[in-house]
Amino acid sequence: MALNVLDRLVDYYHENKISHVYLVETNNVELCLEDLKKIVKQIFCASKYQENCTECNICNLIDQNYLPSLAIIEPDGSTIKKEQILELKRNFSTVPIYTKDNIYIIKNAEAMTQSSANTMLKFLEEPEEHIMGFFITSNLNNVIPTIRSRCEVIKAMYDVHELNIDSVFDDSNSEFLNIAMTYLEKLEVEKKDSIMYNRSILLGKISAREDIKKLFQIILIIYEEFLKNSLNLPSKYQKFAKNNFLSSYNRKALLKRVNLVAQFLEDISSNVNLELLLDKFVIDLGDVDE
Repeated sequence: MALNVLDRLVDYYHENKISHVYLVETNNVELCLEDLKKIVKQIFCASKYQENCTECNICNLIDQNYLPSLAIIEPDGSTIKKEQILELKRNFSTVPIYTKDNIYIIKNAEAMTQSSANTMLKFLEEPEEHIMGFFITSNLNNVIPTIRSRCEVIKAMYDVHELNIDSVFDDSNSEFLNIAMTYLEKLEVEKKDSIMYNRSILLGKISAREDIKKLFQIILIIYEEFLKNSLNLPSKYQKFAKNNFLSSYNRKALLKRVNLVAQFLEDISSNVNLELLLDKFVIDLGDVDE
């Protein structure tokens, strides 16, 4: 589970301190959804909660997506439609039977249309008892403002790479580390011909999908270490001290970059065109501070 306020939501619930709706910004939507489902299990567990429980009926229903008082809404195609929200409201118009509360989770909340967001506002402006909600997004700034302004915002950041910081400095990874730093300097400092660099240089050195994935895992670690340093957390920042073009970024700028690379790593697992994905990363990185 992400090391953040998600860990404490169960306590907040039992202490009657929980908000009726949260907007969760995360660098891994799928992991965040699974963590929220675990939280729902813990909240509703009739005995002592255990992971991978095979006896609790509530946990089994949640695992099978059959618990009537838990609604998970995700985009239908590219957007979350008004009809999906209307169905949610119909289903939650009665008091739950199996649990004390109804809980809805809106996955990829940035995909809500203006129409679906307007339909959702009644839930948010006139919160009913026994209804709680969570909106999950990879970028809260992309969520429609009328929704965003009515939610309590929390962050759930995950370690989504398979490498650890110490392994990055192993001799076996020195070539990848050098390529990563050269690539970042090209994108962050020179800021020209970056898309051509993807084709002419980067893909000439490493073209296999798994190697590109490893490269971006290292880039993620680099950004995370500078982010830790900006938050006054223990880090290996000194290893990168010579790279002043990164040490000058504030925590907001670094967090944006962490989210961007995390999204790249999520996308690369799909069967997408590698060149187009790299080009999209370059374009998005160029826009991140605007």
